[in-house]
Amino acid sequence: MFFDSHAHYDDKRFDNDREEIIKDAFDNGVSYILNASSSRQSVAKSIFLANEFENVYAAIGIHPHDAKDMDEDFLEELKNYAKSQKVVAIGEIGLDYHYDFSPREVQKFWFKRQIGLAKDLKLPIIIHDREAHQDVLDIVKSEKAGDVGGVFHCFSGSVEMAREVLNNNFHISLAGPITFKNAKKAIEVVEYVPMDRLLIETDSPYLAPEPYRGKRNYSAFVKFVAEKIADIKGMKLGEVAQKTTANAKRLFKIA
Repeated sequence: MFFDSHAHYDDKRFDNDREEIIKDAFDNGVSYILNASSSRQSVAKSIFLANEFENVYAAIGIHPHDAKDMDEDFLEELKNYAKSQKVVAIGEIGLDYHYDFSPREVQKFWFKRQIGLAKDLKLPIIIHDREAHQDVLDIVKSEKAGDVGGVFHCFSGSVEMAREVLNNNFHISLAGPITFKNAKKAIEVVEYVPMDRLLIETDSPYLAPEPYRGKRNYSAFVKFVAEKIADIKGMKLGEVAQKTTANAKRLFKIA
């Protein structure tokens, strides 16, 4: 049974069949789903979903795209949202230099403030890092984010970066791109990272793996990520499922 450690079922692409698609994922080998927030609106939606489904959990935080809309009042609201027993992480937070939907200095400021929130609440962090590797690592180190740890979701860095991530008490999560034909760097990362520090995810509805690339992604497709890791590591699929599920449950303190 798989733990999809990063999905976005609050996304509008699930508006017509959200309940059915989540139930279908649970009927097809998924045992846990973590819904990661990205905007003010998605925080409340994520908690609602977590309360609707027994094995859905929520991460709360503001994505770098929406950092421009963040303020101290909402940071206080996040503290109240975190009182929900189904909230298990702060995220996804970080830096995105691909789109620059928010100014980079604004992204950095609220990344740091939300790391501080995670440390205050003693919750792990889910990090979004797109084309901002060095700045993300610098902030993780300067803000001592390793005190609570967490995961770099949909990891896109090198083996050298993976070493830094592990040394700072973070896990690495792989998604659909590891199944793509140009996934050489991701394969090297999987070869390097020990099994007790790996998670798997879909990032639904984005990044569907082969053979569904370009389609709407959903949690049952996480098995294709696990199959690729099993192939790279020379393991059985059931072993990868068991170990990555145990890793996620330990990280997010799920009994």
